[in-house]
Amino acid sequence: MKIIISATLRSLFDRRTELETEAVTVSAILDELTESFSDAKKGLYDSEGNLRSFIRIYADGRDVTDVSEHGKDISDVSELLLLPFVAGGSPEHKLIDDARIKEISLDDKDIDRFNRHLLLREIGVKGQKRIKAARVVVAGAGALGSPVIQYLAAAGVGTIKIIDHDSVAAGNLQNQVIHSSRDINRPKAASARDTVRNIDKRIEVIAENQMITADNAASLIEGFDLVIDCTDNYKARYVINDACILAGIPLVFGAIYQYEGQVGIFGYDGGPCLRCIYPEPPEPGLVPTCAEGGTISPLAGIIGSIQANEALKLIIGTGEILSGKLLSVDTMGLKSAVLEAGRRQSCPLCGKSPSITELSDIDYEEFCGIKKDEEAEASVEGVAPEELAHRIESGEHLTIVDVREPHERAIVKFPDALVIPIGQLARRQKELDPQIDTIFICKEGKRSILAINTLREAGYKGPLYNLKGGMDAMKDIIFSNEGGYL
Repeated sequence: MKIIISATLRSLFDRRTELETEAVTVSAILDELTESFSDAKKGLYDSEGNLRSFIRIYADGRDVTDVSEHGKDISDVSELLLLPFVAGGSPEHKLIDDARIKEISLDDKDIDRFNRHLLLREIGVKGQKRIKAARVVVAGAGALGSPVIQYLAAAGVGTIKIIDHDSVAAGNLQNQVIHSSRDINRPKAASARDTVRNIDKRIEVIAENQMITADNAASLIEGFDLVIDCTDNYKARYVINDACILAGIPLVFGAIYQYEGQVGIFGYDGGPCLRCIYPEPPEPGLVPTCAEGGTISPLAGIIGSIQANEALKLIIGTGEILSGKLLSVDTMGLKSAVLEAGRRQSCPLCGKSPSITELSDIDYEEFCGIKKDEEAEASVEGVAPEELAHRIESGEHLTIVDVREPHERAIVKFPDALVIPIGQLARRQKELDPQIDTIFICKEGKRSILAINTLREAGYKGPLYNLKGGMDAMKDIIFSNEGGYL
């Protein structure tokens, strides 16, 4: 049997994408993995020995994550997939009802513009009217939001609300194709709004230059038919999920990392929500973000286009949709799978006895690990980039430990740094001198905090410091003795 390792977990398995096993139960396979790969145990299991809740396990597309499945014989299975969170069924009702589309008309310009839609039996005039009547929220105008917004506009969606609090940066242009170089430093929501107007001036486009929070999420989506999640952080994902479920608004979910992506539909016609599949997000620093791990440019276009396609099928009321299922796409291995993603009766949001009834009741900062991350950062003493540069130039004896991935170090190396992956710190702590300062570096200064806490838990007593802001903050420091940048 093949074990397929998702990209976000490969650092735990020596960057392996596939493994072979002769074990015939999930329990035996997990034991084999944790014995063969020293980093795997901490990544797959929490401190109490339970499988981490942000990881799903699929045997030939069937969800076998629950511990009750772990002892069953799966010798007939060809592939076991480990899928973390960094979701067909045919719609039985339409988002835009017949009474509402009676108020919508198509003029000659519409008929000319959307003639290829009108030729499709599943769309036709009635379907195009539904599209024109639709009111859709797109949360995030970045990598995923770029294709989603443009394809919704090109399809003729009547009202599009774009929510994003960020501004366009040069580094966004690689895969955020809705923006151009002239939009740098502009709010992303405004830039995306202008692109929509260039596509079709008759579309009502609403630009919201603000962050989605528990305080404003309900009001931002009120009165809309559909929400499409194109965000890039766990906190926003759970807030959006909960707001949609409580408001009864379907949610089209999408996520990308490196070469892989996921798409699903939550809260539709009795289907599951995000919490049903991933009850909790990963601990801060455990799974790298897109900013840390990167993504290949076309991936956002592929996943975003699928999100837009699912949204249009929901609006029109046709076709097989990803409600109760999760589409996983691996563009590097040219693999895709539609995986089961059923509703969980114990879900605190949409289960039999929900405990979450209002957005204000949930501490999203704590739930998503933000507070924990901030507390961890506060408990770790940091070194500013300028201070580190001064100490290096003055010849001070220091140990620099680089915990970044190999591809990150290939972009910019830190001279004379000791390379130790986080999972190896405990057993390699003898390589460090407890009599001198050890400074940890990563890309953004988050994983190095996790590294320091990991080493402390292992009993290391020497002085440990975190490079504030990581290499992103260090790259602009000039070393006078080298006559240039790092």
